[in-house]
Amino acid sequence: MKYDYDLFVIGAGSGGVRASRMAASYGAKVAVCEDRYLGGTCVNVGCVPKKLYVYASEYSSHFKDAKGFGWQVSKPTFDWSTLRDNKTDEISRLNGVYEGILDRAGVEIIDGRGKIVDANTVEVNGKTFTTERMLIATGGWPFIPDIPGKTHAVDSNGIFDLAEFPQRLAVVGGGYIAVEFAGIFHGLGSQVTQLVRGGGLLNGFDKEIAEFAAEQIQQNGVHIRFNTEVKSIKKQQDGSLYLTMTDGQHLTVDAVLFATGRKPHLDGLGLENVDIKLSKSGHIAVNKTFQTSEPSIYALGDVTGGIELTPVALAEGMALAGYLFDKQPCKVDYSNIATTVFCQPNIGTVGMTEEQAREQYPNVLKFRSNFRAMKNTLGGSQQRTLMKLLVDADTDKVLGAHMVGESAGEIMQGIAIAMKCGASKGDFDATIGIHPTAAEEFVTMRTPVSD
Repeated sequence: MKYDYDLFVIGAGSGGVRASRMAASYGAKVAVCEDRYLGGTCVNVGCVPKKLYVYASEYSSHFKDAKGFGWQVSKPTFDWSTLRDNKTDEISRLNGVYEGILDRAGVEIIDGRGKIVDANTVEVNGKTFTTERMLIATGGWPFIPDIPGKTHAVDSNGIFDLAEFPQRLAVVGGGYIAVEFAGIFHGLGSQVTQLVRGGGLLNGFDKEIAEFAAEQIQQNGVHIRFNTEVKSIKKQQDGSLYLTMTDGQHLTVDAVLFATGRKPHLDGLGLENVDIKLSKSGHIAVNKTFQTSEPSIYALGDVTGGIELTPVALAEGMALAGYLFDKQPCKVDYSNIATTVFCQPNIGTVGMTEEQAREQYPNVLKFRSNFRAMKNTLGGSQQRTLMKLLVDADTDKVLGAHMVGESAGEIMQGIAIAMKCGASKGDFDATIGIHPTAAEEFVTMRTPVSD
């Protein structure tokens, strides 16, 4: 049978765009449909605008610290609409970049939400297209729990484009998205209260790192309430929001952000028309080659419930395209994937947490450095930096590296390369540090700690 396309991709996010472009480069006839914006979550309502807002929020502390270095700065003022609108312009530029990438690769872009009709047919805006293979790359979508007044809340997509800047903001959630936005809006001038269901932040991260970060975040001025949830939201006559918590307390704010998780974006996709099985978490189940239980249909990225990082989706898209159209092995190495949390201070991490390392290795050595960075001695900031290395004492292999402090993500990228190459603690010790930098602490930690 002759199909309209060799590959039809539903979703033009990071994974979908990469798979489309690479498949086309191998000679496949490819189409991709997208109903919102090219580039997906990362470019439009994730990594890129978030990092721009992080940059903006850090200026407040820079202005404050500048006095210790001799700069006399009048009281700065912040204009939300300038940041918001400049961000929007930059995102529009990037949307154009993605469109250009796909056009040059020969990928047909179809504007609209794709709906699966059968194993080899997709419908977009009432028009059907046949395809030998199909790829679902629709990503995730923010989730707000069903509570009274939920329509007054904003999610992590909408927070970037608020009409008015909230002088008082409640951030609900304890994960990385929540802590990042808490830091952003605090830095921009909001009075931020973070409401966390459990007793700590950043579940799944190294416990010592997460606890240290929580201390620093609170010291910076974000008020965190643990062991509580929002029970209801009521809008008052003056436009403010009155929150009632499960612990009986109340809070009045100008806006409330729910960063309480994301779900696979499967609404209206037509999964009921094909034999695609879902995992217990509601994600699309795939095998090692990203194939679903419907042989002609594949899925990758956040919609499959794996490691929800843009570079992971990119790697998966590249691997799948090479496998389907260039006879390459379909392999993605998920070990030692570095990541960062752009809270303030930043967190950078790669490899095992201490809890994971001690569970899998009988003799783990921990090396740790806790210090106040040189920049802060004149600037006056009391913010501290924490670094730690986890090492298998039997082989000298570095199992994990973690940092809380300025530029943690930038530093951790280099550490990740070393670990990918199999660097031992001896290799770290033999490396001459760059002085004076915070990063040199990673090659000068000599004595393991017992706790």
